[in-house]
Amino acid sequence: MNIKNRILIALLFISQFAISQELFFKSYDWEAAPNYKVKEGTTEDLIALKEKTVTEFAFEQRNLVEYFLEHKILWLNSDDAIEEYNKIYLPFSSRAELQVNKARVITTEGKLVNLDKSKILTAKDEESGRTYKYFALEGITKGSFIEYMYVVKRPPSYTGKRVNLQAAFNKNTIEFDLFSPSNLVFAFKSFNGLSEVQKDTVTSDKLHWKLHVTNMEKLESEYQAAYEASKKFLVYKLDGNTATNATGIIAYNTIAQNLYGSYYPEYSKKTQTLINDFIKELKLAEDADEEAIIRQVDFYIKTNVYSQDVYNAELQDLEQILTNKVANETGIIKLYIAVLRTLNIKHELVLTSDRKKIKFDTDFEATNFLTDFLLYFTSSQKYLSPNASGTRYGFPMPYLMDNYGLFIKEVVIGDYKSAVSKIKYIKPVEVKNTVDTMNITVDFNKENLNENNVHFDRSFNGYYAMNIQPFMHLIQGEKRDELIDDFIENITKDLEIKERKLVNGESELFGVKPLQFIVDFTTEAFVEKAGRKYLFKLGDLIGPQVQLYQEKERVLPLEEQFHRSYYRTLTINIPEGYKITNLDDINIDNSFAKDGKELFSFKSYYKLEGNKLIVTADEHYRENIIEVPVYEEYRTVINSAADFNKIVLLLEPK
Repeated sequence: MNIKNRILIALLFISQFAISQELFFKSYDWEAAPNYKVKEGTTEDLIALKEKTVTEFAFEQRNLVEYFLEHKILWLNSDDAIEEYNKIYLPFSSRAELQVNKARVITTEGKLVNLDKSKILTAKDEESGRTYKYFALEGITKGSFIEYMYVVKRPPSYTGKRVNLQAAFNKNTIEFDLFSPSNLVFAFKSFNGLSEVQKDTVTSDKLHWKLHVTNMEKLESEYQAAYEASKKFLVYKLDGNTATNATGIIAYNTIAQNLYGSYYPEYSKKTQTLINDFIKELKLAEDADEEAIIRQVDFYIKTNVYSQDVYNAELQDLEQILTNKVANETGIIKLYIAVLRTLNIKHELVLTSDRKKIKFDTDFEATNFLTDFLLYFTSSQKYLSPNASGTRYGFPMPYLMDNYGLFIKEVVIGDYKSAVSKIKYIKPVEVKNTVDTMNITVDFNKENLNENNVHFDRSFNGYYAMNIQPFMHLIQGEKRDELIDDFIENITKDLEIKERKLVNGESELFGVKPLQFIVDFTTEAFVEKAGRKYLFKLGDLIGPQVQLYQEKERVLPLEEQFHRSYYRTLTINIPEGYKITNLDDINIDNSFAKDGKELFSFKSYYKLEGNKLIVTADEHYRENIIEVPVYEEYRTVINSAADFNKIVLLLEPK
């Protein structure tokens, strides 16, 4: 979600200077006779010899415009690299104008193949209707260079712009430059160890900032890493206008006030009547507490109001939304807030970011970090994702949690209404609220010890139930039996179901009671005969488990979605006349603690009561972001469940 499509930024009056600004791109070009080389013996698939980007802001007829230049030289040394770069897409739009666009291939023999203008193609995305332009490059072979350059004139973007400088391939030279009229001052911040942007003190007719880097090492993605957030990048924004003595132009306090004006208006009598009528449709119980009311509001809006991800004035007009039950993302938020205000439910509007893509920065105020909305409820200290239809109250989009955000709170003093904002930490949902509980009892068929009678009872709550339970109203009749069967067959397909039961299968019970599957079945999948002995596959009862392999040294932190717990109790009724001779294989104890708090653990153990073997295998993860120094401890715990999955018990005659 782009915050610039949702907020009204205060108008900035910018004085135009009479001094003519010579645009940088008009005197810039590539080499007429290139002699590009890479180090002999290089085995990389792709190397960027040069990546240059130049953003220049300039006044034209009292309007501020932006010229963006991109110039790249890439060495392609694999079929995959050639496939990826034989089409170069241009940032074309109805509001943008291409000023320069050219490309060429330099073959391994040094031959220059300039792109014919007929190879600059236009296409249309059938789904979005968006038109785009691209270079279609031909004649590329392994070891060739491709070079392209374009300049686009477009409406200015200055409220917060991210520039990615690191990628999954090495870059020899990176050049970033930003030019602006002499009265417009920009601010910059570098992330993930990138050098800081420097101000050029030589240029006099305009302001100039630059960052030039040599030999930028590649950063490869890793399993469950926040790859986009981990790259070296910078963010810039317009920060001051010396012509008007304006400073701190892009400030969260201003954004908060603009958001408040948009989302917390005074409602007309007609609009308030429509809101009241909508609330009647909720059929709220008279004795419902606040959480029950919020839960019902969330459920009703997400199942009765159709959301479209498009800009349309009608789709964010509250009266139209209440009448037609159709809204865009802005309109959905307005609807939530209108209902909550009318019901006098205290809440705060929160803007944050997806921590997998970019971590919310608490110091540098820019719209890059205001990409996603949450609603925060002060009494319960829980959150809601209004624009994520697959989520429910108390369990918002998980990658928005364990992050910081901008909290906007309505303040009412008499007839005076306004908003205050504050950056605060968004706590993740506690581990106790996302639990997978398994209780299994296994009996052996006395007439055929290869066969087991299994009573399987498994329940889910929190995020583990969220993909199913909120949508159970859509799954009825035989489809519910199919759901149960598909679920149990994840453990084994070699079974005969005797009885099945679904508990708490009402959509409204999500977040209130766990979704529970109870199945009785017979199977020969868990036992193998070995002479007079029997092998019982205890670990198979918990189903396949993730196992982390690490061939290379870990570079990036691992990012989990949410805290979670697994509770497993496996009761095995040992057949008469038999004993288990390798019970110690069950004992696994791996954990990691920090500052006296256990962050993640896997512990399995047993007790024997006569012929009844009771096995406990509990697993807990109370940390989402696993830093590299403790990754091996985390991997050990994760792999403990996979080790348990491999346990086979040996039954021998007494």
